[in-house]
Amino acid sequence: MIKTVLITGATGLIGTRLAQLLLNEGYVIHTLSRKGISGQPEIKAFKWDPERGTIDEKCLENVDAIIHLAGESIAGKAWTKSRKQKIIRSRTDSVRLIYQLIQNNPLSKVNTIISASAVGYYGDRADELLTEESLPGNDFMAQTCTTWEDAVDYGESLGLRVVKLRTGIVLASEGGALPQLAGTVRTGFGAVLASGKQWMPWIHLDDAVQMYKFVLTNEKAQGSYNQCSPNPVTNKQMTLAIADVLRKPLWLPRVPSFILGIVLGEMKAVVLNSTRTSAGKILNLGFTFRFNTLGEALESIYGKKSR
Repeated sequence: MIKTVLITGATGLIGTRLAQLLLNEGYVIHTLSRKGISGQPEIKAFKWDPERGTIDEKCLENVDAIIHLAGESIAGKAWTKSRKQKIIRSRTDSVRLIYQLIQNNPLSKVNTIISASAVGYYGDRADELLTEESLPGNDFMAQTCTTWEDAVDYGESLGLRVVKLRTGIVLASEGGALPQLAGTVRTGFGAVLASGKQWMPWIHLDDAVQMYKFVLTNEKAQGSYNQCSPNPVTNKQMTLAIADVLRKPLWLPRVPSFILGIVLGEMKAVVLNSTRTSAGKILNLGFTFRFNTLGEALESIYGKKSR
């Protein structure tokens, strides 16, 4: 039975909630950060710096499983050549550093690693229904995810159970894309992007956190899983649903894709790629979603038809 878990990226949207959930259920939690400070006395924090290749060896003491969430945000800054390298290396160098520590520690008890990935793995696929067996795309986000997953898969050669969760848009009031989307709608600047037909796989934060716990405790979980609700929606459906729950009209016309290209450059893929994912594999393993529809998810966050 897994009792001690090491979490990287524990201060992020999912990591913060996940660490608290596992603490509440009696797990011992270790975290890795550049400062080595957790802010919570019950969490054991350790220093590391993947860019410099340094890590506190004590972070693995009694650790049974690792949850790898660390990675530079893909949003916020332009995708320059150096920025792209940083996005990829923040994900791959970090897990390689952990694997090196495991290899050099004959007393390591680690038997499982669960890593974040993203639906960006698939690229822009129109209306194709995407399962975990679908081929990857060929744009930057897809290249990032495939390189990331390849680095994580090395854990299999160390005898680890390897699980990768390809995350969609995580819906939460405290972070992620939703506050930005809702903010534009509230201020009257909400609009459908381009055709609005691009698929947007989503998952409520509560379900995302529970899925990590599910694959952590279910030894049958192995390989890749789409971390998305069973009911993805299009950009138009997402925008209208947010406007509906907030009771705000959409005044503006659609934003043309060429405008998004001018403003965002290559980053326009983040909002224009169409990714229609299937949740069949995780459902077949026995996972139950609390929020199956977008309406349910938004109402849990904003209340029913809030103002």
